[in-house]
Amino acid sequence: MTDILAVLPLHLVVFACLVTLLGGFVKGAVGFAMPLIMISGMGILINPQLVVAGIILPILVSNGWQIARSGLGPARAAVVEHWRYLLIVCVMILISAQFLTVISADAMFVILGVPVVALCVVQLLGWKPVIGPRWRRPFEWGSGLAAGTLGGLAGTWGPPTVLYLLALETPRDRQMAVQGVIYGLGSVMLFLGHLQSGVLNGHTWQLSALLVLPAMLGMLAGFRLGDRFDQALFRKVTLIVLIVAGVNLVRRGLIG
Repeated sequence: MTDILAVLPLHLVVFACLVTLLGGFVKGAVGFAMPLIMISGMGILINPQLVVAGIILPILVSNGWQIARSGLGPARAAVVEHWRYLLIVCVMILISAQFLTVISADAMFVILGVPVVALCVVQLLGWKPVIGPRWRRPFEWGSGLAAGTLGGLAGTWGPPTVLYLLALETPRDRQMAVQGVIYGLGSVMLFLGHLQSGVLNGHTWQLSALLVLPAMLGMLAGFRLGDRFDQALFRKVTLIVLIVAGVNLVRRGLIG
């Protein structure tokens, strides 16, 4: 605990745990948004590099849990169908992670905030791109490039991945399994990439490890309580709150 307090004061450690608990609950209840909540929530008070370091292990463990719940059969099918996308995402996460330490804090706030706002607006509007068969391969590589670059820098590759799956008209009942594999393998690459970059180091890994517990407790509560309320309304409210938080991150990056 002493090493964690060398990175963050106690009140910010408690704040990070509460944000992570909320993110885990939403992920368990409606199946998305834990990284977005952790990024936009913790980014209000915590240095963006520490935010990225903090989310690494909770993302890794929660995505492993999601894959296990979906089953290995759907996971294997997802790898076979989407291997090109997975390949470019994983490679770009490893590469772009190495640039995080040279980006200014102001730029990081923008990098963290823009994907949060973009994904939430897209989901609120219900918009999805339409891609013809001849454009599928270029779109696959382009989306993977964007997703992997964002993943290494901001710790979330959700926005391009969601658009990618929508554009391919992936059936709703398969999206969770596919996203679990994409996020799961990507989180392994994020872990490895930031071990190399130094963002995950002797001090910050302990903060990230500490946040695994509230993430798992939140997910467990979300699994058990998620069917007791109006999920559509809860999802909409979550997206609106995330947009406000994301806009605030962008504001901090642009005007301080």
